Amino acid sequence: MANAAKGAVAQAASTAGTSTGFASVEQVRSGLKGVNYLADDGIAGVVYLAQRLGKPVLIEGPAGTGKTQLAKSVAELTGARLIRLQCYEGLDESKALYEWNYKKQLLRIQADKKSDSWSAVHDDIFSSEFLLTRPLLEAISAADPVVLLIDEVDRVEVETEALLLEVLSEYQVSIPELGTITAKQIPMVFLTSNNTRELSEALKRRCLYLHVDYPDMEREKEIVLAKVPDISENLADQIARIVRSIRQLDLKKAPSVSETLDWARTLILLGVDHIDAQQAKETLHVLLKYQTDIAKAAKELSVDE
Repeated sequence: MANAAKGAVAQAASTAGTSTGFASVEQVRSGLKGVNYLADDGIAGVVYLAQRLGKPVLIEGPAGTGKTQLAKSVAELTGARLIRLQCYEGLDESKALYEWNYKKQLLRIQADKKSDSWSAVHDDIFSSEFLLTRPLLEAISAADPVVLLIDEVDRVEVETEALLLEVLSEYQVSIPELGTITAKQIPMVFLTSNNTRELSEALKRRCLYLHVDYPDMEREKEIVLAKVPDISENLADQIARIVRSIRQLDLKKAPSVSETLDWARTLILLGVDHIDAQQAKETLHVLLKYQTDIAKAAKELSVDE
């Protein structure tokens, strides 16, 4: 990383750690570039406002467009600890928020079985010593700066979404046996969604909204140059052009940015410095994951040839 980029990261991290937050949208953009995340003004603007306003960010868009990476890059930029909650169907409070360590509680009860006071035993086993914190509670109770990533929130049921609303509204958690735990500091929160289902209006209302789509050709070329070591500008340009043309086809799944990078690394490993149609066809399986899509892309490349 160049000295200028290092300076931008250090300056942004230093400012992010203060009570005032980022100084400007441009500082966010240059800081993210310093950690190899190429953000446009729209992305940088939302990150800037999220920190200054203390609001979560809901990031929607196709899979593989850098939604998750944005949260990781903000954590790297600010020096904050990244806490990730990976959402899935069936996720409940015990995996998202907290649960009691029942085995440890049972051992304590057995050790205190001669005690005459059940209330004393009860108060003992329902203390923080026996609490297993999960990502949401961990982020709320953290004393150090935190970036909370709630990944693929569209995969959870409506009931779990309601749990998220409660936590993100007040940044506090109520535990019947312990009382209310209030955040020592407001974490930066990023929720990502691949649009597999419509999220509630209540959740959207509490968040700043950001849509991250596939980058334009020039920006994708910059991403390839930044992320793939030793790649030439000519090869990165070819890759960006071919991927752009393939995305315009009627595909089951368009290639993501992460798959573009995988393809670029594959071509480097194969010693390719200029892509011809045959080389592209032979490596399409890295870029596309359905045989029907590969066939369509191969046909398109044959026509271009």
